[in-house]
Amino acid sequence: MEVHAADQYLVAPGEADLLEVHARLAGTGLFPPFPPVELPGGVGGLVARGGFAQTFFFPAEVLGLTFRTPKGRRVRAGGVVVKNVQGYDLVRLFVGSFGLLGRAEEVVLRLRPGRAQAFLRRPFSGGFPRLVPTPRFLFALEDEEGPWLYAYHFGHPKEVERFREAFGGEEARPLDLRPRFPRGLGLGEGPLWDLRFRYQDGGASPPPPPAFLRLARVL
Repeated sequence: MEVHAADQYLVAPGEADLLEVHARLAGTGLFPPFPPVELPGGVGGLVARGGFAQTFFFPAEVLGLTFRTPKGRRVRAGGVVVKNVQGYDLVRLFVGSFGLLGRAEEVVLRLRPGRAQAFLRRPFSGGFPRLVPTPRFLFALEDEEGPWLYAYHFGHPKEVERFREAFGGEEARPLDLRPRFPRGLGLGEGPLWDLRFRYQDGGASPPPPPAFLRLARVL
């Protein structure tokens, strides 16, 4: 794992754990495009699912990647700069492809600066609220105590403090949800959901359009 603090990007193996990335960035004042939650598949799985819990456009945070196609080809797309053109479209197509285009071996992620952070939770009564400021990550999780709404935000200390006041609740700890999903994270009526999908243990992926299937066969 390589952290390039001056240029605000990270190069991580596809199998790297999400909480490992957070730990590696501790004290740098930089944050990755995912909350402090461990999910099956690590960084590669996150990119294949199109992120998790974000309230922003996640594909723009993936600057480049190297992946292995189902036919065994090794493809390098994108780069390490924000305004990159080479391989740009292929990166966007891979993000959220749910494994149809292959398996990520290395991922270049854009990092965002922040001087403060807050990870909070409160009981969830259904329906994601509109908060000001909008937290960068928002998701719900059901456990033995009932459903909880989680929110994670970072940035300027005053903005994070306004987020705390708007959200309320209590401090949350980093979550390792891999034991809840031993067969992997798939779509379905499960105990975890964000603004895009609801997730279950195992389960299916979204049905791809015919043009996407043709691309997968070519690769």
